[in-house]
Amino acid sequence: MKTNFWNRSALAVAALGLSAATPALAGTGVPSPWQMGLQGPATEVAQFTYDLHTALVWIISLISLFVLGLLVVIVVKFNEKANPTASRTTHHTGLEIAWTIIPVLILVGIAIPSFRLLKFQVEIPKADMTVKVYGNQWYWSYEYPSDQGGGFRFDSNMLTREEAAKAGQPALLAVDNEMVVPVGKTVVLHVVGNDVIHSFSVASLGFRMDAVPGRLNQTWFKAEKEGIYYGQCSRLCGQNHAFMPVAVRAVSPEKYQAWLADAKKKFASTQTEPVKVAAHAAQ
Repeated sequence: MKTNFWNRSALAVAALGLSAATPALAGTGVPSPWQMGLQGPATEVAQFTYDLHTALVWIISLISLFVLGLLVVIVVKFNEKANPTASRTTHHTGLEIAWTIIPVLILVGIAIPSFRLLKFQVEIPKADMTVKVYGNQWYWSYEYPSDQGGGFRFDSNMLTREEAAKAGQPALLAVDNEMVVPVGKTVVLHVVGNDVIHSFSVASLGFRMDAVPGRLNQTWFKAEKEGIYYGQCSRLCGQNHAFMPVAVRAVSPEKYQAWLADAKKKFASTQTEPVKVAAHAAQ
């Protein structure tokens, strides 16, 4: 990444989802300077989201061109010079019916896949593993429950520019301790806030969930390929809000087991109890 200005610009575009190009043109896992598309999807949910986004861009573009064409026709055909005698027509029943029914049909066509996507996102499947995520000012903490082979907790802080460059990782996104998960496994995240409201979000993995003090929220993902996927806190949470990135490393099941064994030793001083979720915790 070249400059701090473009780093922040690229991250803001990725986080807000304002880019309108085809997702396939963008990289996976990390935004890049001058990026014009969404980050490449690495989960089924993210792929569904990006396909819907692309379809909506085409629909919006066609509608905009159609309206622009109508405006040009009206300006050319009905200006005072070309049409000195103004029409006194006040309404046209057929046109009024058309411009009411057609937009309704377009909105229904958009709503159907939108609701399918929403259902896909909020219905939590059976978990292969669970990770509890704590939002703090201004870093993240991850807890791997002992009943799933973990039993430890660790903090994840952003690396300085010098540390990130030395590690070959992107500035403002690299962290000292990444969340590590196996590919092809359903990971359920239990997300809470320890102080103020944060938002745990990774674009390429297709999830974003608020970390609210006193409330346990849930979301999920299943990474389809190995890699490091970056995100950021997506709620304005205080002075250093811009400096609490998320880094999720997806590895093979064999590498995950090796990491798990090392993590138990590395974080042995932070042993935890199994994560327990009340039936009404996530609404």
